[in-house]
Amino acid sequence: MFTLGIEHAISDFPTWKQAFDRFGEAREKAGVVGHRVRRRVDDPHYLVIELDFDLQEKADSFRQFLHDVVWVNRDASPALVGTPQTRILEAC
Repeated sequence: MFTLGIEHAISDFPTWKQAFDRFGEAREKAGVVGHRVRRRVDDPHYLVIELDFDLQEKADSFRQFLHDVVWVNRDASPALVGTPQTRILEAC
């Protein structure tokens, strides 16, 4: 199992969540088999998102899609503040 970890600030959670939900089908087609969205206790405008994949290649590909298509488009990523930080983790 591989997890694409994403961290970033947002300006408004309901706006961000609506956009996140719009990409549900894209996540499914990309091979996401599970996900978690968490907010920091000390800063509710900072999110940690974990997207699970069976294959590392699928996690890499979806990370590239986010960088090249989603995060460069303000309409696709409303409420995003700054540049998301990403990493791919392997379960052990």
